Amino acid sequence: MNYKLIVRFIGLLLLVEGSAMLVAMVVSLLTGGSDFPALVLSALACGVIGLVAFFTTMKVEKSISKKEGYLIVTLVWAVFSLFGSLPYLLSGTIHGMANAFFETMSGFTTTGASVVDNIESFPKGILFWRAMTHWLGGMGIVVLALSILPSYGGGLMMYDAESPGPVVERLSPHIYQTARIVWLVYLFFTVLETLLLCLGGMSLFDSICHSFATMATGGFSTRQASIAYWSSPYIQYVLTFFMIIAGTNFTLLYFALKGKFFKLYRDEEFRYYLLFILGFTILIFSGLLITTSKPAEQAFRNSLFTVVSIITTTGFVSVDYLQWTPVLYMLVFALFFFGGSAGSTGGGVKIVRVVMVLKNSYYELRRIIHPHAVIPVRFNKRAVEARIVNNVLAFFMFYILIFFFSSVLFMIFEPDMITSMGAVATCLGNIGPGLGTVGPAFTFSPVNDLGKWFLSFLMMLGRLELFTVLVIFSPSFWRE
Repeated sequence: MNYKLIVRFIGLLLLVEGSAMLVAMVVSLLTGGSDFPALVLSALACGVIGLVAFFTTMKVEKSISKKEGYLIVTLVWAVFSLFGSLPYLLSGTIHGMANAFFETMSGFTTTGASVVDNIESFPKGILFWRAMTHWLGGMGIVVLALSILPSYGGGLMMYDAESPGPVVERLSPHIYQTARIVWLVYLFFTVLETLLLCLGGMSLFDSICHSFATMATGGFSTRQASIAYWSSPYIQYVLTFFMIIAGTNFTLLYFALKGKFFKLYRDEEFRYYLLFILGFTILIFSGLLITTSKPAEQAFRNSLFTVVSIITTTGFVSVDYLQWTPVLYMLVFALFFFGGSAGSTGGGVKIVRVVMVLKNSYYELRRIIHPHAVIPVRFNKRAVEARIVNNVLAFFMFYILIFFFSSVLFMIFEPDMITSMGAVATCLGNIGPGLGTVGPAFTFSPVNDLGKWFLSFLMMLGRLELFTVLVIFSPSFWRE
């Protein structure tokens, strides 16, 4: 294991993080915030330690092995969150390392769960940094590094280790070119959404922060009431549209921008993605019409916004779904186990895995009836390799087991079973709001420190899709 190479790469990424803090520092300077010193000191800390790590490992081989790649990806997310906590701690906006780390990990993993009960009191520099943690983590910290540091061997393996989904299509033979393309698409839609939100009456600052959160499928808002603060149907529909965009495979979005729209409607995962959104929206909309007296348009908008927000794992809130009848908010809870498309910024299980599990289960019934028939799982009209199907089934099994045992374990910190299940499901799926006392109208501030550390680990585990993190806990990983 080449530990000097690992230190060098993490040092370079700390320089990237420090540069991002400088942008938040400029926002603080322009708005006259009291958070300017905290952001300066945080950026200096990242810069100094990053430079020391870089210059003390000058003579090191740049080729990254598979083991080193997995370790780098996992450590980067932990180290980034550790240093990303500094602005909160130094500015005094968040007290306690557990709280600051939880908020930062929630930002970088695009979970959107928060411990903050008074977000409007935060200075704008800190709010901008909070939104930026979403935007940096949404497309991937390592993917960003690969787009600007193409000389590192092993980039393909690290790209796969961090990218969401069992199979992510590449747009170029060179992985750094693929990384640059997806980041440019990401930037384009972020700018477009910002402009459209401004047209709807949202301030430029709020528009930028919410565009960062939307395109990253994160969910941090500049308002304690989240999107419910704005009663504008226009703003909610714009956010809904861009949440759907953010939950779509960015490879497909790239082709769509080039005018190849047939790639979208031919993609089976995209069709199922829209079908699930439509199906759950109709079910919840019908339930709201029966159980509430809301106007039809408002009931439809609340249904669509909530379904899209949860299935894409964005976690914005326009209405407290726990106030609905139990069958409706249990439908919302079922969406916790879907997620966006592979190759999107969405978290969760991913639509492609859900569809593959359902197809394999159906085909298994046919195989029992026709034991001699060869019936492969097909996706996009192509037979899926057995190793990919096995990977999907193993992922699904691990995901459910981790959810179950973590829910039981978390009851040590939160005895209420509904709250425990909601907290674990929302953090593992990188969603944001949960159930019970961590529902959409509440925060995670009452959870004790050990519980917050545990949930922070689940956020990282979910964002890196289980295997990238779990593999480093395997004894065989450390054997030469």
